[in-house]
Amino acid sequence: MKKKTMIKNTNIRLDLLKPEDRKAWEYLQTMDRKRYKSYSKAIVIAINDYFSRQEQLEKDPYLETRAKEDAFLERILKTVREGAKEAMPEAALTEFVELLQRTAVLCQKEKPESGT
Repeated sequence: MKKKTMIKNTNIRLDLLKPEDRKAWEYLQTMDRKRYKSYSKAIVIAINDYFSRQEQLEKDPYLETRAKEDAFLERILKTVREGAKEAMPEAALTEFVELLQRTAVLCQKEKPESGT
């Protein structure tokens, strides 16, 4: 059984002397043919993504800012976690050695002097 379709044809013109048009053309020429089977499929995805994003931004003008801040915060947290994993054993060892040294000094002070 043949799948039902309702196809609309349209043309796009790209002026390769205009940087934006040339960039669009280059994307179309280098697109992943396994992911995008045709120019039409790639253009449909791009148009839908673009206008969907515009609608989201109209509803929430701070969407991009918040997304960037969230991503930045996540990178900071990841960096701190990784740094803590590396530094904590060394820091703990340093603190332990300092504690031992302070304990040794206190023990020295509490020891009765010999010979009196």
